[in-house]
Amino acid sequence: MRSVTTIIIGAGQAGLAMSRALTRRNVDHLILDRGGVATSWRNHRWDSLRMLTPNWANTLPGDPYRGPDPHDYMRIPELVARMEHYAERISAPVQTETEVLRVGGDETGLKLETSQGPLRARAVVMATGACACPHVPALAAAVPPRIVQTTASAYKRPGDLPDGGVLVVGASASGVQLAHELQMSGRQVTLAVGWCTRLPRNYRGRDVEWWLEATGVLDERYDEVDDLERARRTPSPQLIGGPEPVDLNALQDRRVEIVGQLAQIRDGQALFSGGLGNVCASADLKMNRLLDAIDEWIVERGLKAAAPDRPEPTRLPNAPALRRSLTDGGIRSILWATGYRPDFSWLDMPVFDARGRLRHRGGVVSSPGLYVMGLPFLRRRKSHQISGVGGDADELCAHLRAYLDGGACMAA
Repeated sequence: MRSVTTIIIGAGQAGLAMSRALTRRNVDHLILDRGGVATSWRNHRWDSLRMLTPNWANTLPGDPYRGPDPHDYMRIPELVARMEHYAERISAPVQTETEVLRVGGDETGLKLETSQGPLRARAVVMATGACACPHVPALAAAVPPRIVQTTASAYKRPGDLPDGGVLVVGASASGVQLAHELQMSGRQVTLAVGWCTRLPRNYRGRDVEWWLEATGVLDERYDEVDDLERARRTPSPQLIGGPEPVDLNALQDRRVEIVGQLAQIRDGQALFSGGLGNVCASADLKMNRLLDAIDEWIVERGLKAAAPDRPEPTRLPNAPALRRSLTDGGIRSILWATGYRPDFSWLDMPVFDARGRLRHRGGVVSSPGLYVMGLPFLRRRKSHQISGVGGDADELCAHLRAYLDGGACMAA
């Protein structure tokens, strides 16, 4: 059985960042991926998608953006090509077409069963990300068979769906972007809005990402927040990779119908919550608190900036619909934009809590030699972003190196 000091599972941005960090610390390692570099980006994104962060923010460790459009928003093929080039430049030892089937452990270390044969390692870094599996609620089983169902990760383009009305469920970044795209394709879209967050694309003359970075919001650490689990569950904001607004006001201007959270499907009817007003008021409140903090930061430093330009409050329909028929032909498809979950089904170790969530502290899993990267708010608020993996990789690599040398405990 082949032995490697450290095995990284996943050749996306998190796995590549960890590979660079291990190389710099002279740790022998191998990256395994079921496809190749950036497989998920290549295969599980829709055609028109652009990055939510501007190009200048999409920096891998030691590789800042040097292109001609720092304030534009990268399309996915360009991102994939950039990651492939990065893997070559850092000589990342990627073994492609290798699916991990099981990871277990005993007193001799960690054992991996893969589609290319068994491996042994002293440490394993799981870098398969938070978006391995779309989360589809159980109530989807009650959808009438005639309705076409798909997810944000399976959808590619409007032509994938039949003509006619579409119910988009979920109003985070994916949901609002796809609601916009489908409405512009000539379909009537109904958007079911659950817990969501709202931000302006630009504020006081700069991209909101610039303010989040400059004020230190994105560098807030996992051990500095009061409710870490809630922070990790925060949905992505209602933004698109470009200047065009896609918040609920902009969608209503384009005649998208806004309704409350999808609560139940019964007797061929989709039933929606009556709490749309509370959801929108909460999103507006949190947005304005953040913009208040940015304003205060500007004043405290005596900086010159454009005048505050707050978005107007979210407008509500006069009488949001509480139900829609799924049998009268008005709605012919449902797109589930209800989030994702990581997939650790191959991890055969006692490292999960009662709810099936991986137990870890800042990426250090509760079993010696096991680490995770690429999850939301892993060590910093920006851990899930391209620019966030470098700092996480450096810190976790230091812990891993100490573990290999015999001196690390779980604390990170």
